[in-house]
Parts: sequence; C-alpha cells; structure tokens
Amino acid sequence: MRIPFTQVDAFAEAAFGGNPAAVMMLSGWADDATLLAIARENNLSETAFLVASDGDEADFELRWFTPGDEVEMCGHATLASGHVVLSSDTTRQRVRFATRHAGVLEVARDGMGYSLTLPERAPSPEALPGVVEALDVDGVLETLLHPAGYAVVVVDDAATVRACRPDFAALAKAGRYVVILTARGGEGEADVVSRVFVPAFAIDEDPVTGSAHAVLTPYWTVKLGCDAFVAEQASARGGRLRCRMESDRVVLGGGCVTVIEGVFLLP
Repeated sequence: MRIPFTQVDAFAEAAFGGNPAAVMMLSGWADDATLLAIARENNLSETAFLVASDGDEADFELRWFTPGDEVEMCGHATLASGHVVLSSDTTRQRVRFATRHAGVLEVARDGMGYSLTLPERAPSPEALPGVVEALDVDGVLETLLHPAGYAVVVVDDAATVRACRPDFAALAKAGRYVVILTARGGEGEADVVSRVFVPAFAIDEDPVTGSAHAVLTPYWTVKLGCDAFVAEQASARGGRLRCRMESDRVVLGGGCVTVIEGVFLLP
C-alpha cells in the first residue's frame, strides 16, 4: 500500500522550527496496531491520519498517534493537517476535522498563516507533588489539573521555565500527564512562556503543543486580564502562538512549513 506522506513544521515561520508532524491521507481506517506501528516508524511527536468524511459536519475524520499511543487531541498536527489540505486546494478557506474525542476542529486561513480552533480546557487547582518534585523547580505559585490529563505548574519566573531539567523517569511515574510548566514572560519576551513534557507518551519534551494552549489560554487570559496574548513555547526548536478566547473556544494562530513530501510504503 502506498500512502501519501507529508512532514510539516507546525507553529513555525521557517523550516526547522516549531513542531514537526507527519500527515498521512488514508483511503480508509487501518487497525489501531498498524496506525501505531506507522507512527513509531515515523518517530515524530505526532502522526496525523486523515480519512475523507461521509458526513456533513466535517470534511475529514482525523486521529493522532505518538510513537507510544493514540492521543485524544493534538493541536500542532491538526494545524499541519489543515495546512496540507488547504495547500492542495487554494480556493478553500477552511477545513473541518471530525475527531473521536475532541469534537469537530477547524483550521482556517489567517493572513500568511492559519488559525486553529480548539475546545477550551480550563484547569482547576490540584496538588501535584509528584510532578513538582520531578520538575525540580523553585518558585511554584500554583498547580492545576484538567481531567483530560493536563498537569499545569505555574512558577514566578520565565527563567525558571527555560532552565528546567526534569527527571523524566520520575515524571512518567507521576501520572499519565501532559505536564505544562509556565510563567509570565519577562521583559522583551512573549506574554506567556511555557514548556511541555510528555514522557508518559514516549515524548520527553514536545517542541510546540497546541493542545497545551487550549489549557493555558483560559488560565492566562484571566490572570493577564485580556482576551488575547502571545505565547512562546521555549523548547530547543521553539515556537510562538497567537492565543485568544472566543466564547468557550480557544483560537490559536501560527504558520506551517512543508519540509518533506513522499510516499510511505506499507507492506
């Protein structure tokens, strides 16, 4: 079987930035074990699989797999999927994806880039002693959790976020979490700085994480007293996102760059 393959740097203004994702268009759904094996072969933080939808609510069905498991929502691979679809049809202004756990997600053209609409996931205060210990950071102001598995640790200094060197083995044992370390940006920085660690899903650090900003946006808009802000995910690759609230939805803005096009040969 020959499967079209596109690798996209999402939330990036140029190649080698942002977060790489594989986007693969299928004629129909393969079994889960095969999808996971393909994601392991790709060895990227996410592989997005698309199948044309028969329904009226969306254009495509969409699922995401890390090298370790299927995830229930992924922002950067959705943005990358929108980029692939919209790049192939310049007359189309937006594309809608039906997902199994996150509802219908939309990617639309937005200036030189795209906007991605996700459901908000406002976190609530929760003690996270194992996570904080594994991060080994000072100046913790608040810890929060969203039931979908997003653990948020807020610290008092963006420099602490940038300097963090987690114990990944301990972090994986702390729970099946997407761990978000965040702070207000310092002078001359973005409004919000974060890093995201996902060792429980076989990803020590995710370069730029759209779904994490579905959690951070409702939190930081309240803390900053605004409806929109600029966020930096301070990984080695790095990326910036334009974040805003629209009712109960989070809208993230960013660019995409295609870096590889080819064919995946499935035995």
